[in-house]
Amino acid sequence: MVTFDIAVFRTNFKEYADIAVYPDAMLQTYFDLSTLYLKNSDYGYLSPALSHALNLMTAHQLRINDGILNGDNGLVANSTSVGGVSVTVTPPDDKNSFGYWLSTTPYGIQLKALLKTYSVGGFIVGGSTERANFRKFNGAF
Repeated sequence: MVTFDIAVFRTNFKEYADIAVYPDAMLQTYFDLSTLYLKNSDYGYLSPALSHALNLMTAHQLRINDGILNGDNGLVANSTSVGGVSVTVTPPDDKNSFGYWLSTTPYGIQLKALLKTYSVGGFIVGGSTERANFRKFNGAF
């Protein structure tokens, strides 16, 4: 189980270093919310990078909250131009809503890459990994 280290978080994510704007209690609350998305346990495929993954999820949620407070929901899918300046934002091409949601901030994109790196090869749920693809006698797995 990872314990949230606020000093390390503030060092790694300079955007949230200001204690007056981002008090410790706020950061702890967002870290606790992050554990709803990523299981905070020392076993499994993500355990070597769990602390960094939870910190990325915390920063991702803080960035989304900041956007909401500033009137930006991050889901712009149109192009516009004013004078000689043109802006086009294309929504991320993702197969699921969680991946799309992660793609709305730079921290979420980093987290998505980390999760994909640690999940290469898929997962085995229950049973023996040696017999996962071979039938036993009478056709059972």
